[in-house]
Amino acid sequence: MKRIVNVFVLLSVLLSCSKDSETTDTEYPEIDMAYAEAFPVQCSTIRRGETFVFRALFSDNVALGSFSLDVHHNFDHHTHSTEVNDCGLDPVKTPETPFVYIRSFDIPGGPQTYEARMEIAVPADVDPGDYHFMIRVTDREGWQTMKGLSIKIQ
Repeated sequence: MKRIVNVFVLLSVLLSCSKDSETTDTEYPEIDMAYAEAFPVQCSTIRRGETFVFRALFSDNVALGSFSLDVHHNFDHHTHSTEVNDCGLDPVKTPETPFVYIRSFDIPGGPQTYEARMEIAVPADVDPGDYHFMIRVTDREGWQTMKGLSIKIQ
């Protein structure tokens, strides 16, 4: 009987111990557009026929995974801006040749901080006006943060 009790105690101790001491990552990654080199920021103006450099600083408590950019027209005044200040909108119009840029990028090595730098060419023949510049960053665990900026293309 004593042997059965010892085996039971041993099994209880072994089963109560976790072989995985890691905690689950439940924190969202961050997008920093407040540092000096960040671009574009809320209400920025971008010129048709020119190339600009997108710059943002991403961070996460464990490991970053990827980011994506989505630039699309806001000629109908829809909204998904995450910023509090309004930039003033041009009159509603129908798009003819709107600028569209949608791309995803891996962040190699899973760092905790990463400065994204991407050259983006804006064709000379796109419609000028109001646009949204959507930035999404996803950490290795799958948590995602989005920043929606209002910009103008002239």
